[in-house]
Amino acid sequence: MNEDSLLYFAPDEEILPVMSLREVVMFPKAIIPLFVGRKQSVKAIEAALNDFDKRIFLVTQKNPEVEEPSLDDIYEVGCVARVLQMFKLPDGTRKVLFEGIYRAKIDKQSFSKEEFYKSKVFSFPDSDYDEKKAETFIRLVREALEEFSKLNPKMAKESLLTLANIKDPSFLADGILPHLSNVKFQEKQQVLEIADPLVRLEKVYGYLMGEIEIIALEQKIKERVRKQMEQNQREYYLSEQLKAIHKEMGRDVDPKAELDKLETRVKEKNMPEEAKERAFEEIKKLRITPTNSAEYTVSYNYIDWILSLPWNEIKEINIDLKEAAKILDNDHYGLEKPKERILEYLAVQNLVDKIRGPILCLVGPPGVGKTSLAKSVARAMKREFVRLSLGGVRDEAEIRGHRRTYVGALPGKIIQSLKKVKYNNPVFCLDEVDKMSTDFRGDPSAALLEVLDPEQNYAFNDHYLDLDYDLSNVFFITTANSLHTIPLPLQDRMEIIKLPGYLETEKKKIAKYFLLPKQLKMHGLDKKQIKFSDGAIEKVIREYTREAGVRNLEREIASICRKVAKKIVEDKIEQVQITKVNLSSYLGVPKVRHSEKEEEPLVGVTNGLAWTEMGGEILLVEVTIMPGTGKLEITGKLGEVMQESAKAAFSYVRSRSEVFGLKPDFYKEIDVHIHVPEGATPKDGPSAGITLATSLVSALLNIPVRNDLAMTGEITLRGRVLPIGGLREKLLAAKRSAIEKVIIPLDNVRDLDEVPEEILKGLKLIKVKHMDEVLPEALLGVNKDSIFCGQHNHISLTQKLLKAEFRSSAQQ
Repeated sequence: MNEDSLLYFAPDEEILPVMSLREVVMFPKAIIPLFVGRKQSVKAIEAALNDFDKRIFLVTQKNPEVEEPSLDDIYEVGCVARVLQMFKLPDGTRKVLFEGIYRAKIDKQSFSKEEFYKSKVFSFPDSDYDEKKAETFIRLVREALEEFSKLNPKMAKESLLTLANIKDPSFLADGILPHLSNVKFQEKQQVLEIADPLVRLEKVYGYLMGEIEIIALEQKIKERVRKQMEQNQREYYLSEQLKAIHKEMGRDVDPKAELDKLETRVKEKNMPEEAKERAFEEIKKLRITPTNSAEYTVSYNYIDWILSLPWNEIKEINIDLKEAAKILDNDHYGLEKPKERILEYLAVQNLVDKIRGPILCLVGPPGVGKTSLAKSVARAMKREFVRLSLGGVRDEAEIRGHRRTYVGALPGKIIQSLKKVKYNNPVFCLDEVDKMSTDFRGDPSAALLEVLDPEQNYAFNDHYLDLDYDLSNVFFITTANSLHTIPLPLQDRMEIIKLPGYLETEKKKIAKYFLLPKQLKMHGLDKKQIKFSDGAIEKVIREYTREAGVRNLEREIASICRKVAKKIVEDKIEQVQITKVNLSSYLGVPKVRHSEKEEEPLVGVTNGLAWTEMGGEILLVEVTIMPGTGKLEITGKLGEVMQESAKAAFSYVRSRSEVFGLKPDFYKEIDVHIHVPEGATPKDGPSAGITLATSLVSALLNIPVRNDLAMTGEITLRGRVLPIGGLREKLLAAKRSAIEKVIIPLDNVRDLDEVPEEILKGLKLIKVKHMDEVLPEALLGVNKDSIFCGQHNHISLTQKLLKAEFRSSAQQ
């Protein structure tokens, strides 16, 4: 063995000086220069140079911050290297060139320290590997190396050629790794400690592909930045040219002057300090942003919105309560409760400098004047009026606005509306608040929770403005047709005022004193040209409209006015009389037919009273008995609640079979059919219980029901009569149908205070609390004087009233 061979010989073990490396991992066959400054490292190198083969064991520190590493601070596996050259630099450090020879593992038992570290090291040879697999790996690595060299100009062609010609997987892995700058020294150390060359090469191949991706991405970013810089330079050059052209044409627009004007406007604007600070920040951004960029436009529009809002612009108002009351009365007939509430608010505002704006919710059927009442409130308060329709709104951004990051972003409708009125204390009508819906874009009703909460709306945050805006001065009025579609948290934030449907007498007055003068003016007519009789107005209300409000009534009056106007123009007539007789020549055949009472008492037919959105109605309930097997048939398009009332009424009759003189199992021999006419019209509600029970008893006992009597009330299984709603409208329906007596629940007596005297006049009200009190009043030929309240006297009811045998009536 010659001298050169001895230099690269790898014995099983040998004792060598040990030098620790910081963030560097030495590999066999690698030649790397290192700068050495630590004394013990210099001593170790000098000791290696004094030996014949100049060998030293290079091992990496686990923590590069440690100045004097111990055995625990260095890795176990390192590389035996040869010192090729050492130069002393002026600052005292050494530049040393090392060449890696073979992997080795330190012997911890022999590790010692004198002037430098010294230890016995064992050779760490490669394990056996599959040569066919090795060829596949080497081919893949060579392809990746070629791509890497194209992307990385720092890699010398000589190094690429040298690595491309290596056929040993172990040497190839060790040769590539030092060229990968993005691989951490801990990862390189892991590769050094792998004995299997194929596993080592696979690991290096992964690092190589990662390096290729990083370099490719870096180049892509650099190219994009370069193009952007070129584009910005081009835009700057063109904008300067454009300025020069505008200046030459006398249309010089100086962006700096524009921004100075904006800044002055911000200083002079009466708005919160937070808004001013935000505006100044945006102006500062604009000064360094190119005028033709999208960001410039977005920021400019944002500042413009801030400046256009009436932050602290409050319209001064001197409220005269008498004048306000006069305006409300002139605009709307009736509606005493909402008018009283509004006048209360105005009175308090006169006494207090500032109170938080109330949130009123006007709930009532269509056409009763909810929106027009809100307009009258604004007029009475001498405030600006804003109306926002929420019907069909699905997007939460309609209320809260869009964030400025979106293209075409705008504030919500609340802020937009305040910009239009230019004052921060308008009357704000949120129409159809019950018609909002929810989808993937959010829940608008949830956004309204903050708007309509007096405890929160002084700091309403619109997404576009991203600033707190004070809505506490706004008088919010919401309108709805029903409450059940409004979320309960939203209902809780509002003061709910219910507007009932108009009575027929009220409609007459509204038509005569409000609608008719309005339509005459709209159609160019005067009072001398057209005369309406009271009978004609009454007929229009009864036979041509069916509603709780007066919207259709106004349409019909407008239709008459149009035809009269045509007649006056064509026939040169000076005056037209509209009477009950000639009304059909203007409006055609009557469109509405109200249910009427029967002409004579009938078995199983009872007049019920129902409430609808159009007002009160007579509701006939028919029951017929047929031989059968105990079936109960219910028809007339009844809702679930009304079907349950029918079943409860039937169960009540069955439970009282002994009192009524019926066999306990009488129902097994018959079929009962309950029907409510006008089957195409849906009917539901809990107020028909006693009507159904009365019809059942009448049919079972073959006793007619009085045709001049109507009733309303819910029934329990024990026969108790429970209170109902809509009493006002139901009594009006009874009066319209010439009913003389009305049975109502005793618990509804307190509701009679809200029923006008003109409705109660001529009606006899019978207050009941049990079904036993209903039957003597309803069934024909009953002597109620013999009926007592005691349970033991129910037999006397049977003896006095029930003369017909059920079996004979069933057979007939």
